[in-house]
Amino acid sequence: MSSPVPDTLLGPADVRELAAALGVRPTKQRGQNFVIDANTVRRIVRTAEVRPDDVVVEVGPGLGSLTLALLETADRVTAVEIDDVLAGALPATVAARLPERADRFALVHSDAMRVTGLPGPAPTALVANLPYNVAVPVLLHMLDTFPSIERTLVMVQAEVADRLAAGPGSKVYGVPSVKANWYAEVKRAGSIGRTVFWPAPNVDSGLVSLVRRAEPLQTTASRREVFAVVDAAFAQRRKTLRAALAGWAGSAAAAEAALVGAGVSPQARGEALTVEEFARIAEHKKSLAAGQEK
Repeated sequence: MSSPVPDTLLGPADVRELAAALGVRPTKQRGQNFVIDANTVRRIVRTAEVRPDDVVVEVGPGLGSLTLALLETADRVTAVEIDDVLAGALPATVAARLPERADRFALVHSDAMRVTGLPGPAPTALVANLPYNVAVPVLLHMLDTFPSIERTLVMVQAEVADRLAAGPGSKVYGVPSVKANWYAEVKRAGSIGRTVFWPAPNVDSGLVSLVRRAEPLQTTASRREVFAVVDAAFAQRRKTLRAALAGWAGSAAAAEAALVGAGVSPQARGEALTVEEFARIAEHKKSLAAGQEK
């Protein structure tokens, strides 16, 4: 009889042994909480609907728990890791545990917020356990930088997951909700308990699914212009839009003119608006400015 093949994925003992060998102690500064449960990473891969032809980019792979599960299914995986020790060790972990797939793995040793290109074919999916402290800016940067990413599944702090997936009118609807919706259809895709991490965080985690819009939002305003309206609207979220957008528009009267032109009540608040309405406000400010220049 042949001996059983060891599981390629990392369990609790494997993670702790690897960390000890590398002298790694998870730091709060980088929001490091390593997944130690193989069932959880396989569930993430299933929920992300990773396909055999996918080129997956993973941010913050850590010791490689999710990386190995992704490599079992995807065509290729590129991991972006900022930590010097973790980045140095991950290729060896992949080679030892999944040698037949090692040539399908690439490592980019960099801050994900500064990545502007990746080796190999363009990524089709983003799957990541994002550090809590930088989850939203990293997610938005990756979606903006790599338009080839069609599907995204991220594990983030439960509160952040709720904000990303919130719709207009929700108490937690805000800047992350609107900006994520600029790129994709966003929804909650499950919850993750604390015990699957080492060290166990003080908060629960959630999965968020983002499927990129088949057609970009139809607007003559740029992303930068629309996001400027969003930022201004939520900077003073208790104020009416006429007041909150006064600084952005140049005056309260100019803000009101842009709002009326966009079909939005000047007395409304940012939490009631869709991303399409924010785009219309940005468009009307442009058209009003262009009219004044003539």
